[in-house]
Amino acid sequence: MLKPIESGYAAVAGTELYYEVHGQGAPLVMLHGGVNPSEMFGAPLAAMAKSFKVIAIHARGHGLSKDTDAPWSFEQDADDVAAVLKDLDIAKASVMGYSFGAGIAIQFAIRHPDMLDKLVAISVAYDRNGEYPEIKAAFEQMPAMADAIGGSIAQSPLAQMYPNVDWPVVMRKTGELNMQDYDWSTGVKAIKSPTLLIFADADSIRPEHVADFYKLLGGGQRDAGMDGSLRPTNQLAIVPGTTHYNIMMSAIVTQYASDFLQK
Repeated sequence: MLKPIESGYAAVAGTELYYEVHGQGAPLVMLHGGVNPSEMFGAPLAAMAKSFKVIAIHARGHGLSKDTDAPWSFEQDADDVAAVLKDLDIAKASVMGYSFGAGIAIQFAIRHPDMLDKLVAISVAYDRNGEYPEIKAAFEQMPAMADAIGGSIAQSPLAQMYPNVDWPVVMRKTGELNMQDYDWSTGVKAIKSPTLLIFADADSIRPEHVADFYKLLGGGQRDAGMDGSLRPTNQLAIVPGTTHYNIMMSAIVTQYASDFLQK
């Protein structure tokens, strides 16, 4: 893990969120996937900090952030991101999120459009039906299994990295969050900021949903023309040889993201 140039806690809506700042350049918020912030804040953060001022935020109840008794929601988490940026006097930033973090990033784009420069959303559905049935079933079973799963994590190196996390609560709230039906298609269609979607070629998101997601953002409507002048502003990348669970280990993800954000 990189040593931050700045770190601290921001008071937001009844709790405190931990953040770190790395690198120099245009501001970029990085949002981790569920349960394990270090997955996003290891090599991917190091790669992006070479070109950007990265603000790495631990979502409430995750990592080094604190929590409340309230249920989690993507909407609240998006508002939390806005609050951290305001605390840091950052008026506008690009946002890059993976999985759970990409859901937060999408809601940030919908709820705080004036604060968003560009959006990178990795391996995420805009509608719960975009996930395979077995993924939905796993989340539905998670609250009942939270004590067992959380107890196992509590004995792992991850628990040593984040010693104050209540792992059974994290697993219960993760399951409850992902059991909720949602459809963000109207909000996604209204996103004006340039957006890059990245998926694995063997993702937990159905390929039909990936295509529909891109269409909501204006992609896949027509041929781009011989000179490419008719191609849409937004972009779609499919990373070969990856899954939902290892896509962030591929260096091509941060390369695609960096190239897109610097255009």
